[in-house]
Order: sequence, then structure tokens, then C-alpha cells
Amino acid sequence: MATLPLTSDYRAIVLKRLPMIDVRAPVEFLKGAFPGAVNLPLMDDRERHLVGTAYKRQGHDAAVELGYSLVSGAIKDGRIADWAAFYQENPRAVIYCFRGGMRSRVSQEWLTQACGKEIDRLEGGYKAFRAYLSGELTKERPALSPVIVGGRTGSGKTKILKDLPNFIDLEALANHRGSSFGRRISEQPTQINFEHALAYALIHHEAAGHERLILEDEGNHIGQCYVTPPVRSHLYNGPLVILETPLEERVQNILDEYVHVDQKEYCFAADPVEGIDRWMASMAESLTRIHKRLGGVGHDRILSLIQNAVAHQKATGDTAVHAQWIRPLLTDYYDPMYDYQIQQRLRTVTLTGDARTILDFVSPA
Repeated sequence: MATLPLTSDYRAIVLKRLPMIDVRAPVEFLKGAFPGAVNLPLMDDRERHLVGTAYKRQGHDAAVELGYSLVSGAIKDGRIADWAAFYQENPRAVIYCFRGGMRSRVSQEWLTQACGKEIDRLEGGYKAFRAYLSGELTKERPALSPVIVGGRTGSGKTKILKDLPNFIDLEALANHRGSSFGRRISEQPTQINFEHALAYALIHHEAAGHERLILEDEGNHIGQCYVTPPVRSHLYNGPLVILETPLEERVQNILDEYVHVDQKEYCFAADPVEGIDRWMASMAESLTRIHKRLGGVGHDRILSLIQNAVAHQKATGDTAVHAQWIRPLLTDYYDPMYDYQIQQRLRTVTLTGDARTILDFVSPA
């Protein structure tokens, strides 16, 4: 077969958000992949293990022969059919394996023979593209100046920033809201996938010509995901502005996000009663994580208030009672912690104000 097309235009792949066929084994894919990639493996985990063992014991030729034997007949036809179905729906797709070698080359050849159309293969594969994205994370971007938006828990930072074109929502990329109670019902991405998504976002913002890059003031960790020190040194070197929000508005924001939205997600995944019970279990688990800071009495008090609120909600349908635990959790735990953290900062606060003031400062011209 004639030489099939290779692409190493990684930036174009990012900017066009090209779909990708990842032919690595599932165990590899689960550790990390790229935005828009779907795992349609040439070999499953067992087959990959057998071929790897053959390579170690008998050498390259024996491993290749075994690979062709394992992926043949109906198995081969089924995998080609899966690739072809995806490619038919995504004709701009790119195919890749770990190093851009034999697995993706064979898959590319078989798919081309089946479809009569040539799909691009990613030069260097996963390893090279990941290296490119990792470099983009720490790349100097003098034309893209970060502005960090801070504020107390529940101040509504994400709510006012989410529609700005120059905002990177790290919590959305991490699928976690950053606090002890920030876990979502769906799983967080792997650290590798979080880094890839962040690199994609940075490349897109740079290409859009934004002069300011808006980020929320996050800790090093957002749930299980974290912003590594080299990346953080680039992203968090801009001015800090503080959103001020009245306490009762913050209570309502927490009620909306952590009660109404979260319970809706839990109830969607189960029946309403079971959904609320699962939400309650999640809240109790989150509260346990800050038991030491709350102290035994404080922990038991908040837990009792949450349990009473759930019982009242089940009996009456009223959710406003949840404010009875939200308010002391903010004033007795989150606000003192925030005040301490602000005092420890070496960075000067550039601006403090309400939502309108902050938006006027951070919005693109």
C-alpha cells in the first residue's frame, strides 16, 4: 500500500478540536487520552499483554505474528467496523497509538482498505502529542495576562465569570468545585486528562487573541486534580481581585449549587427518595473530611442540621431550611479559613468590589 498520510500539526488538531481514534488498549486509554478521543482498540488488554509477553520472550517477529493471529477473522472485522462507523461520522478524525508506530499504522491500513478513504495518522502518537501539550502548559505567553478572581466561599465567582470568553473554568475542567463539598456525582478526569484539557484551553485562548486570561483563585488541588507548580507559576502571576458578596446572597448561592443542583443530579441517577439519601451520604462524607477543623462538637452540630433539613424537605418539599446549616458552615468554618489565607498571601489585592465592579475590570475590551 502507498504511504498513508501522517500529521504532526498538533496545534491544528487542538484548534479544530479534531476527533481522534485511540487504538491503544483500554488500560492505556484509562490512564490518559486527549479531548475528543474515543477508545477503539486494535488489541484489548488481554491481547496486548500476550503480545507484550511474546515480545519479551521471543522477540519482535514472534510478537507481530501473534498479534496478527489474535486480531483476525471476526475479531478483526468487528474492530474495523467500529473504526469505520466512527470515521463515517467523523471524517476529519485522526488515528493514533502510543508512539505512532505499528498499531496505528496497521489500523490505518485496514481502515483505509475498508473505507477507500485515507485517515490521517498522528506522527509520534500519544507520546509526542502529550509532550507538545505539556510544553504548552508552561509556555511563556506575554500577550496573555492572567487576572485572578478571589472571594469567599459562595460568593458566586463562577456564576459571574462563566460566560466571559476569556475565562478558563478550572473547576469545570476538573469536574470538581474545589471545596471539601465540591465532588460531583460523575468521576473526575485523570490528572493527565485534566492537564490535556487545560493545555487545549490555553492554546484556544491564545489563538483568540485575548489580552487577559481570567481564572478563579483556586488552591493547588481541585479535588484529585492539581495544577503543578510550573504551570501555576505561569497562570497565577497576575493581579488578584476580590469579589465581595453579602452573606445571605452567598447562602442562596450555596443552596442553589450544592442542594438544588446536586440533588437534581442524584435524583436523575436514581429515584427521588434514593437520590436525596445518596446526596445526604455524600454530604456526610464531605463533612467528615473537615471534622478535625470543625471539631467534634462543630461537626456533630452541622451534621444534625443537615439531617434535620433533609427530614423536613422529605416531609414538606421545602428546601429553604437547608440555609440553617449553610450559614454556620460559612461563618464558622469557611470564612475564618478564608481570612487566614488572605492574611498569609504575599500578593497585594488590586481591586475589591461587587459583581459589576469585578466584571467591568476583567471583561475583554
